[in-house]
Amino acid sequence: MQTAQLVSNLLSEARKTLVGQEEPLTLLITALLCGGHVLIEGPPGTAKTLMAKTLAQMIQADFRRIQFTPDLMPSDVVGTQVYDLSNGQFRLRKGPIFTQILLGDEINRAPAKTQSALLEAMEERQVTIEGQRLPLPEPFFVIATQNPIEYEGTYPLPEAQLDRFLFKVVIDYASREVETEVLRRYHLGFDAHQLTTSGLRAIVTPEALTICRAEIAQVQVEQGILNYIVAIVQATRNSPELLVGASLRAGIALLLAAKTLAAIYDRNYVTPDDVKLLARPVLRHRIILRPEAEIEGLNVDTAIGRILNRVEVPR
Repeated sequence: MQTAQLVSNLLSEARKTLVGQEEPLTLLITALLCGGHVLIEGPPGTAKTLMAKTLAQMIQADFRRIQFTPDLMPSDVVGTQVYDLSNGQFRLRKGPIFTQILLGDEINRAPAKTQSALLEAMEERQVTIEGQRLPLPEPFFVIATQNPIEYEGTYPLPEAQLDRFLFKVVIDYASREVETEVLRRYHLGFDAHQLTTSGLRAIVTPEALTICRAEIAQVQVEQGILNYIVAIVQATRNSPELLVGASLRAGIALLLAAKTLAAIYDRNYVTPDDVKLLARPVLRHRIILRPEAEIEGLNVDTAIGRILNRVEVPR
């Protein structure tokens, strides 16, 4: 399958700039191929921005970054109509959202109104400015980063917006070996602001991604797998540890992501293991723990693990 070779090439090329980030990068590529968006959560300095810039350069995509702050306005994201004194007419000034890969850095530092400015763009691939609907470039891929909610000066994202993210990827501090290798690279002259100096090449075109998406659409899914996905999603709504379960959109996301992962693994069919591997990144931001479960020290990943253990796996 062309998809498997493409992803293998991307992961290999990315090692020129990234160390120990193969799993989150694979999830980013998976989301890109099935048309989803990704929320990355982790403390500062864990290569979240570098990962997005690396992916954009490898696929020859337009890339823009928005630093979310408490005073950022929706018009700063999507754009606005500006009066031109030279001709006495209004002209459209497009915002940074008009790009192919958009990095929303520290999205949870902006108030809900500005966070919600991304909703239409993420769902409809368009924005509306002064009643005028404007399509966004293809592919359009949002990578949003956030610091853990416990950090001071952050705001929880609205549930409706969280549900628009295909994955929530959690990144923690790297191991001693990985951090040592990163320091060694910087000692030898690596510059995260000049990725070309590290030898990073553009190896995939956006057109190739379109071909891969057509290939992914042909991946077969047995009825037993469909039943398995539905059973997992419905189990989140009946779990004693959860206050809010996952929506139907979660099931759709799990299906599309599993088909993409199967293609990445060079298969034309989905297995239960594909579903299991993706259950946590697909579900962890769509469910809410009961307060008493949190007091007992339970987290969402553990709750999802318990659900996976309870749901019967199809043969």
